[in-house]
Amino acid sequence: MIRVIVADDQPLVRSGLAMLLDAADDVEIVGEAADGQEAVTGAQQLQPDIVVMDVRMPVMDGVEATRRITADGFSRNPDAPVKVLVLTTYHVDHTVHEALRAGASGFLLKDTAPADLLAATRAVAAGDAWLQPAVARDLLAEFAARPDPRAPDAGLLARLTPREREVLVLVAQGRTNVEIAESLFVGEVTVKTHVGRIFMKLELRDRVHAVITAYEHGIVVPRKA
Repeated sequence: MIRVIVADDQPLVRSGLAMLLDAADDVEIVGEAADGQEAVTGAQQLQPDIVVMDVRMPVMDGVEATRRITADGFSRNPDAPVKVLVLTTYHVDHTVHEALRAGASGFLLKDTAPADLLAATRAVAAGDAWLQPAVARDLLAEFAARPDPRAPDAGLLARLTPREREVLVLVAQGRTNVEIAESLFVGEVTVKTHVGRIFMKLELRDRVHAVITAYEHGIVVPRKA
């Protein structure tokens, strides 16, 4: 069961999101929050699998709430950290860029189809990245154009073996472990091992941050429209 907190300052939106997710057999809504501070407090107390987080909220915005929730030591079980899936109304929103840097595992537009909301929740719970296809290209181009000074340096990238670098490229292209295994003619367990080593060597939290790192360092180049 995927345990979820929904954080949004608009009661109707918050309730609607909660109802959509709670209707799924494998999702349980364990709490709701009307601002970022409530989201942080609720996540600290309830330790859900995911916080579905609006980025624009009063008291504390979704970016700062995400930063606190994904900080080291916040989750009581380091092997199962609380993850954040951020929501935004706007196709071009710098706060999404900031939220992903702050530790979010993916993002969705609020006008997305209900099926995509559920798919994104399941993907993030499984440790995958979820970048809304409609705006992912522009967002990744932004990461490529403005690398984070705190991003892994070239020295860390040099630790990757040629195979691990190949896997990182495929991860950055949005491939699942199954798809990577089929592409490289290896087993899925082997791919999981490679991905785990990439995370360890580059000191990454999850797949979405592996994607960001690949674009920031030019390992993958954003596609042109």
